[in-house]
Amino acid sequence: MTRAAYPLPFGATVLDERRTRFRIWAPDEAQLQLEIEGQPPQPMTRSDDGWFEAYGSCGAGACYHYRLDNGVAVPDPASRAQADDVHGDSVVIDPRDYDWQHPQWQGRPWHETVLYELHPGACGGFRGIIERLPALAALGITAIELMPVNDFPGARNWGYDGVLPYAPDAVYGAPHDFKQLIDTAHGLGLSVFLDVVYNHFGPDGAYLHAYAPRFFREDRHTPWGAAIDFRRPQVRDYFIYNALYWLHEYRLDGLRFDAVHAIEDDGFLAEMVQRIRATIAPHRHVHLVLENEDNRAELLGGDRYDAQWNDDAHNALHVLLTGEHEGYYLSYAERPADQLARVLAEGFCYQGEPMPSLDGKPRGSPSGRLPPTSFVFFLQNHDQIGNRAFGQRLIELADPQALRAATLLQLLCPQIPLLFMGEEWGTRTPFLFFTDHNAELAPKVTAGRRREFARFSAFSDPAQRERIPDPNDPLSFHHSVPDARESAHGDHADWLAWYRQLLQLRHAQLIPRLVGARARRADALGSHAVAAQWTLGDGALLTIVANIGADAAPVAWPVEGHPLIETRDGVASAVVNTGSMPGLSACACLLLPDSRGDSE
Repeated sequence: MTRAAYPLPFGATVLDERRTRFRIWAPDEAQLQLEIEGQPPQPMTRSDDGWFEAYGSCGAGACYHYRLDNGVAVPDPASRAQADDVHGDSVVIDPRDYDWQHPQWQGRPWHETVLYELHPGACGGFRGIIERLPALAALGITAIELMPVNDFPGARNWGYDGVLPYAPDAVYGAPHDFKQLIDTAHGLGLSVFLDVVYNHFGPDGAYLHAYAPRFFREDRHTPWGAAIDFRRPQVRDYFIYNALYWLHEYRLDGLRFDAVHAIEDDGFLAEMVQRIRATIAPHRHVHLVLENEDNRAELLGGDRYDAQWNDDAHNALHVLLTGEHEGYYLSYAERPADQLARVLAEGFCYQGEPMPSLDGKPRGSPSGRLPPTSFVFFLQNHDQIGNRAFGQRLIELADPQALRAATLLQLLCPQIPLLFMGEEWGTRTPFLFFTDHNAELAPKVTAGRRREFARFSAFSDPAQRERIPDPNDPLSFHHSVPDARESAHGDHADWLAWYRQLLQLRHAQLIPRLVGARARRADALGSHAVAAQWTLGDGALLTIVANIGADAAPVAWPVEGHPLIETRDGVASAVVNTGSMPGLSACACLLLPDSRGDSE
């Protein structure tokens, strides 16, 4: 129980201290050699289906690579660790070397989840994150979610340019360090989620193109190049085993699957969730979350995926908070309050309707059957901050009182909340797009980044686009590192106290009642306010009214119950007694089952 190793059918598998099996799929190679550091090259045995296998006289810690017919040395595509970035040798790892200190940990139920997304590099690597865990647990966070850790080129990256999905990037720490992070989190009652990328490989170091071009499709292309061919069982296995590897060998509690709308194979997502669920012990809590621009509700619920990041919730609220209406915000510009009300009542805003920012193409499917916990509700995340030209956070863009109101709605509604690092103390540190590409690729990435903003009015002038930070400048990373010491001072301390108060209420009043919760009604109150009610699992009635605008808004129906919290004194009494919601404010009320009487 204290040693965990997942038996992969490929890669380097330690058999004993002096013997390791190596296996790789290279269907377009006639021959392949295994080269272990300090040993002569060793020919590998090829099977008819393109698999190569060899047994090497080495154990954990040995460095190795494969040599192709054309003389090129390539790393193991299932490398558990790299000695020197993505172009260097792979390292044999014996996962049984780590002794887990909390093997009894079985995770937490999904409805208890309060997610905290972070970038490992900006938090000081795996060891730096360990230092922050006690404070996050004390705040009321129940799960941290790491942006991708798979090995990427260079020393700085968001993680979505990874090319070796089984190897934690050495810039964050060794596999042992990552396991220690997860182990420490479990000891504090925290779950750990990992963002994984199965829709593409990065532009530098993806050697699969050299020896397994059939891994990709010639007839489909994506913004990242040739599409991955998920029709092939070897390809599906490569990614499904990766998910299983993280969940079993690293004892992760959940995965967030990046941009699955870019995976052009409906069957893959269904097969992956089925195979994962089949391996999880009944008493263990493992959670699977999608990012999916297609809003496919049929993938959620039951024994499928637990939840999806709810871009509709963010986008409608962002328009209300900032007034922005370009890009994909165009689809939320006309009736954001109505769209937010639909999100609160049914999950998705777009459930098959035409979307203006998609040239009128329909998006989504009906989601009203799903419980609120099928949706992850965020005001900010790495994409929504980092994909802005200057990486500004909402604290720089919105009225602070309106932002307090939106935060109350986010953290006390029955959807699953997600925070982005530093949000809880109102940091003004930006989160920029940053990379560390080679001299040939770097200027292309910089030019492409700036070109993306040409369609926005603020950057129609090429001279304005030149002001956008260069992703490859080391300062773009260093300027994106929030300083947690801020949280003890001034407005930052006030924001932190507000988040702590809201999360304490969520844990005390909402989470115990969340199983079985269902939306009862939600309505727009004019152009900038919403009121929503949910019947909770024990029959209690939760009501939240939030007004993002400056003007008071009439509430369309009586609000009953005990006020839980308000953004400023007098807001709840105004709503309950006069039916009017003051501007730039929010409140939450709870009517317990024994107080509801015949009000149903």
